[in-house]
Amino acid sequence: MLRHPLFFLINTSMATIGAIQRQPTKLDHLSPTQFRFTVNQLPKVEFFNISANIPAITLGEALFPTPYKDIPVMGDTMTYDNLTIAFAVDEYLENYITVHDWITAIGFPKSRTQFSQFRGNTSTTPIATQGTSTDISDVKPSTSARGMFSDLTLTVLSNKNNPIVEVRFSDAYPVALSAIDFTQQATDVEYLTATVDFSYKLYEIVTLP
Repeated sequence: MLRHPLFFLINTSMATIGAIQRQPTKLDHLSPTQFRFTVNQLPKVEFFNISANIPAITLGEALFPTPYKDIPVMGDTMTYDNLTIAFAVDEYLENYITVHDWITAIGFPKSRTQFSQFRGNTSTTPIATQGTSTDISDVKPSTSARGMFSDLTLTVLSNKNNPIVEVRFSDAYPVALSAIDFTQQATDVEYLTATVDFSYKLYEIVTLP
């Protein structure tokens, strides 16, 4: 007869301990304004940055057909959305021009020298051309394109402005730059902003010690 109350007491204690362990230890909410964004290739954009996001990720899946309902099967291919940031444009458009020059260097719409000049001179991590030749049979060493990429970091801050989490984007490059719209119909001064979309290899979320 004594085993039942004791058994009940032990199970109640175990349930209480399990409930306590399931409680979160950090109760502060994430603030949308507590962040810092750094991009090695664009220091002037970094200074005027006003927004950034953690892109969505999607895991692909396959469907296993049956006579009744197709059954989803987990896939093994990840899809990362583009990283989008916004920044205030300075009066001389210096930060806007730096993004514009980076994109046009990648696409080189006028000449291939746009690509090589950015890679070897304009980039914050310049890489000199290993060799040039106009002779099709004179093969020179290949030059790394590392200078066309940049690492980006979105740092999440605590309510005391201490860095607590970093979202690290590797091998990023811009793929879209928004337009700048001027108008004489504005009744109040609304300073102009622009957005940039970045593609990248992947990102990792790291909790800082």
